[in-house]
This record gives sequence, C-alpha cells and structure tokens, in this order.
Amino acid sequence: MIGPALDLVSGTGSIAATDRAQVLIIGVGNLLMGDEGVGIHLLRTLENDALAPGVQLLDGGTGGINLLESIARAPVVIMIDATRDGQPAGTVTQLRPACVANLPGGLSAHDFGLRDLFAAAALLGQFPEIHLFTISVETVHPMCLELTEPVAAAMPGVVRSVQALTRRLVAAR
Repeated sequence: MIGPALDLVSGTGSIAATDRAQVLIIGVGNLLMGDEGVGIHLLRTLENDALAPGVQLLDGGTGGINLLESIARAPVVIMIDATRDGQPAGTVTQLRPACVANLPGGLSAHDFGLRDLFAAAALLGQFPEIHLFTISVETVHPMCLELTEPVAAAMPGVVRSVQALTRRLVAAR
C-alpha cells in the first residue's frame, strides 16, 4: 500500500472517526501482491455504496499492529482478507470467531498476523464482535496489481454478503 498504513476511506480521514463506528469494515492486504490485495479491492468496491450511519470503512493495508486502536474502539468488526488455507483460489469462508483460538491460521502475509492483532485486543479486554470473510488464494504475485480470475470472480458474492451483514448488524443496534 502506498501512503499511510491507516486510511479511512469513508471520507473522514482520521482514526478518531472510528469512535462513532458501530460497525467497522476493514479490508486488509497488499495491492502490489496480486491476490493478496483482495481485501483492499473489496473495500474499494464497498466505497461506492451508500453506507448506513455508524458504518466506517478502513483500508488496513498491511497495517498489522497499527490497526489495534481502531479494532479496540469498534464494537463490531467485519474484516476481509486473503488466506492461504489450501482451498482452491476464490473459495470464500465466512466466520464469526468468538475468541482468538477460533481464528483461522494462514491469514495475511504480513509481519504481524491478524490472529496476533486480535489476541492483543483480547489481552486489552477489547475483543470486538468479529465477522471474518476470507478469500482463498493459491499464489502471491509480487508487483502485480491484478487479481486472478477465480479470486476476482468471488468478489461480487463477498460484496453482497458484506452489504447484507452490515444492514442486519446496524438494524440490530
């Protein structure tokens, strides 16, 4: 990701905006690594939608531990990331882990993995309600901005699922 590790794409431009977020949607990944950037590609697609009040979008890039403050402030986090889990490319998994032990391995190719990030939040007593969408990738292509066909084909379904989940979560609050 070029630019700051944290970039609220909802137009507010500051981490403080997550103070008002009832639902924080975080896309994670590196756009310069092909399929590894699918979380950011999905977040950019969601930018074009009218979001309900209280929903914020966060480009998590490869922010790692820098995302901890934003995650700790939000009561509900929807996270979207690539995973190398051995499934065919484009396989979508939706999880709602109740604790760190329920988070899958293989998330992110970043130095500080998402499992570690949520473990740190739990240690601080600030473990949010998590809804995790993973898209399986088979290979990472350095210096590639394009998604492979199977991963790109999975995107519309994930966008619809995130939109529906967001509507349900906001209506329930």
